[in-house]
Amino acid sequence: MKFSLFRKQKQKSNPEQPAAPPQEKPKEEVEPEGPQQEAAAPIESTSVESAPLQETVSVTPEKKLETAEQLSKTYLKAMPLKTVADVESVKNEVKNGNIIILRVTPLASRSIDDVKNAVNELTQFAESIGGDIARLGEERVVICPKNIRIWREKTPAPTNLLPTAAPTAA
Repeated sequence: MKFSLFRKQKQKSNPEQPAAPPQEKPKEEVEPEGPQQEAAAPIESTSVESAPLQETVSVTPEKKLETAEQLSKTYLKAMPLKTVADVESVKNEVKNGNIIILRVTPLASRSIDDVKNAVNELTQFAESIGGDIARLGEERVVICPKNIRIWREKTPAPTNLLPTAAPTAA
C-alpha cells in the first residue's frame, strides 16, 4: 500500500507526464478489510513512515566516520609501571598507535631487577614493531609506535685532546 501511494504522489507531482495506467498490486501486499479510500493529498516527506529510514541512512555513515577518526588519532598517554604485568597493557597501547610515557618509579621502589627486565622486554618489543624507545630522566621511559621517531641530539666527539695536569716528557 505504501509503494502504490508513493507512486501516485510521484505521478501527480509531474504534470508534464501523462498518468500511467494503474498497475496490479503485488501478491505479497495484504489489503485491510473494510472500505478503502485513495489518498487525495500528497504524502509529506516528513511522515512517520519515512523518518526512521532517513535517520538510519544519515546516522550510519557519521558513526563510521567517527570510528575511523578515532582509529587514526595518536594519543600521548602517561602510565605508571606498577607491576611486570603492566608491560602487556603498554604493548597493547603502542600497538594501537599511541605514544606512552611510562613512569617506572612504582616498580623500581619494589625491585630494580623487575624494572630492568620490563625495560628490556619493552626495548625488544619496540624494535620488533619498528618503533622507538628512550629514557626520559631517571624515572621515565617513552615508547613510540612505528610511525614516530624520538629525536636524539648527537654530540660530536672532541677532535682535539684536552690538556691534562700530567707532566709531558721532554
